[in-house]
Amino acid sequence: MTWRARLTQIGVALAPIGLTLVMTMFILLLAGADPFEAYGNILSGAFESPKKIADIAVAMVPLLLCSAGMLVTFAAGLWNIGVEGQMIAGALMTTWLVESLTAPAGVILPLSVVAGLIGGALWGLLVGLIRTYGGVNEIFAGLGMNFVASALTNYLIFGPWRPPDGATMSGTDPFPPSAWMPLLGTTRASLVSILLSVIALVGVWLVLRGTYWGLKLRAIGRNIRAAQRLGVSTHRNMILAFIVCGALAGLAGSLQTTAVYRRLIPQISGGYGYLSQLVVLLSGLRAEWVPLVVFFFSAVQVGSPRLELRMQLDSSMGGILQAGIVLFFLLVRGFRERWRAPERPKEE
Repeated sequence: MTWRARLTQIGVALAPIGLTLVMTMFILLLAGADPFEAYGNILSGAFESPKKIADIAVAMVPLLLCSAGMLVTFAAGLWNIGVEGQMIAGALMTTWLVESLTAPAGVILPLSVVAGLIGGALWGLLVGLIRTYGGVNEIFAGLGMNFVASALTNYLIFGPWRPPDGATMSGTDPFPPSAWMPLLGTTRASLVSILLSVIALVGVWLVLRGTYWGLKLRAIGRNIRAAQRLGVSTHRNMILAFIVCGALAGLAGSLQTTAVYRRLIPQISGGYGYLSQLVVLLSGLRAEWVPLVVFFFSAVQVGSPRLELRMQLDSSMGGILQAGIVLFFLLVRGFRERWRAPERPKEE
């Protein structure tokens, strides 16, 4: 690769960041705020103490798990918007287990992980069946199932799982201590959760990169008709992709209940399912880039509340930063592909 080509590649990679900074600087100036002070507050809010760094790790866990699952469905050319609902389903299954079983931590914690995997996998299976045999696009099927999962969560919290002193938006009663994932010191981070998320991402990378099933998924994603002609069972493999993605998202939901909130709350998914789609898009569908993007998104998420505390700015500015980078990344990539495309001959 020549120096010119390398510099062009670096410039294309940095362009979305520069454009996003320009856009947010313009917004901050319109709001009468100092952009550099705002960026400084986000950085200090994210890295000012070991507890804050641990909070970044807490935010990274569900993002890594959901992004790992999204890599599987994206490989098959499927936009699994239903990750949010699959995450909720894992949390519901884990809560049902904790509500139904009294056991020591050595028993209930491994079972909670299995329950999360099963709950998310079953919800993913439903979306897959609706997509493959119902003929409904996975975007609409996933969104519909997300609403069902959210409604079911509210029903259970304000119904069968209602605390004795009355239901509130704070969720169910706290889980018994035996169902709490162990944390690192006085932080909110769980080593078990971190290890599970890393193992999941590495596992997905290995499957997509070095297995026959991963090759079949990529073949389906590139050209589903060609894959069928080559003898690939497209429906079965697409459903399997939904199941695997759902299982990983369900595990994320399970860990949100046992390691973070230690109860079921109405907004247990926290939007991580939707955010993971931006992560995967920004990573270029490459598993090796996912941790870096997840780290950036998590740091911005943890540091953004400092804007409201110090500058009276809404913390949603962090979301603008996240979405802006993805938007400009897609725009830059689109312009680059159009510029590279050969010109079509004019019709006489």
